[in-house]
Amino acid sequence: QVQLVESGGGLVQAGGSLRLSCAASGRMFSSYAMGWFRQAPGKEREPVGAISGGGGDTNISDSVKGRFTISRDNDKNVLYLQMNNLKPEDTAVYYCARSETFIISAARWRYWGQGTQVTVSS
Repeated sequence: QVQLVESGGGLVQAGGSLRLSCAASGRMFSSYAMGWFRQAPGKEREPVGAISGGGGDTNISDSVKGRFTISRDNDKNVLYLQMNNLKPEDTAVYYCARSETFIISAARWRYWGQGTQVTVSS
């Protein structure tokens, strides 16, 4: 069974940076699109970014575009989210997910991690 484990969250001041990692088990990691989502207190889970299986196609939410970068290392089965210039509104639990598809546009998010807390203070 596929297992996803997030790490790298923590407490940071506004303007700071964090790098989240998602370690994935299972074979054929490069065959599947991966994504980051987040959920703030009292709000529904929202997408942050996604990346195609080969890493050649990415989508970033308008709310974090220019500040966050999604990437992957298919040799290590790891998904990353580099977060720069963090803002208090970025405070949330961040989750990684794996699609059953290679491409982003037809993503079917099948597997989820337990999440990692990111808290940005002002």
